[in-house]
Amino acid sequence: MKSPIVGQFPAFRPRRLRQSPALRRMVAETRLSVSQLVLPLFVRSGRKLRQPIASMPGVCQLSPDELVKEATTAWEAGVPAVLLFGIPDVKDARASQAYAKQGIVQQAVRLLKRELPELLVITDVCLCEYMEHGHCGLVQRDARGVRILNDPSLKLLARSAASHAEAGADLVAPSDMMDGRVRAIREELDREGFEEMPIMSYAAKFASAYYGPFRDAAESAPKFGDRRSYQMDGANAEEALREVALDIQEGADIVMVKPALAYLDILYRVKSEFGYPTAAYNVSAEYSMIKAAAAKGWVDERAITLETLLSLRRAGADIIITYSALAAARWLAGK
Repeated sequence: MKSPIVGQFPAFRPRRLRQSPALRRMVAETRLSVSQLVLPLFVRSGRKLRQPIASMPGVCQLSPDELVKEATTAWEAGVPAVLLFGIPDVKDARASQAYAKQGIVQQAVRLLKRELPELLVITDVCLCEYMEHGHCGLVQRDARGVRILNDPSLKLLARSAASHAEAGADLVAPSDMMDGRVRAIREELDREGFEEMPIMSYAAKFASAYYGPFRDAAESAPKFGDRRSYQMDGANAEEALREVALDIQEGADIVMVKPALAYLDILYRVKSEFGYPTAAYNVSAEYSMIKAAAAKGWVDERAITLETLLSLRRAGADIIITYSALAAARWLAGK
């Protein structure tokens, strides 16, 4: 349907504005800035360790000392924030390293805040990397089969978030998709004296084929079954809006849509419906597909990456989590 004002004014001639690059930038409706980018990083124990992820060219598992170097490079390029994922040395049935005082993420947070105090340190709050079975919650096996236990898992998630806050994290980001986890985390943070700690909820996280390379990087692929019983069905847009509404009611300060590209409609609707600070996760396969095509010479990596990130901004993202954050920062600076 045409706008009612169409026909009331002379024809708009955008070609006149497109002749000058400076003028094009002035009248651009959507702007992409390095200040909107978050760089995900994977940390594991060791020293001088940079273990490449074969399915994610340019991404590595990093020891804490190398993590600081990577974060410093990103910070100096203008990237204001990192998102931490931990790979523990030992996994068990209760994800005990997820909330251990000397857990790998807790160590990394303390180190980053000491070395780069102004860097915004966000921590992923989930159990899958720490569980021996790779699922995001406690598992029960009985005559009915294997089940993910929602409510008992909330206590472990809340303990993990509080341990990250105690270590010095600036923002916690629950990604598990257990029902009620935002409320459980908010209550635990408040109880432990972290009332001002914001929560960025993976509010609309879909069960997606786009996570494959990430599971290589985080060593978090489930040993049995899949995550469809607790992550969202890609067919359900209205359900996504209900999930976001619930997380906001439970205390989320920022909501996230994940993945990004295949769910731009969800991203747009979430931002339009709620007007809340909204993040989009430009996930591993989205990154890897561009890298693979660029390596073949089939696409211009710089151009297609920046166009992709701009599309997320146009759809409503205030924050973009992307493995291309450092490269994008340099490209946006004209380097």
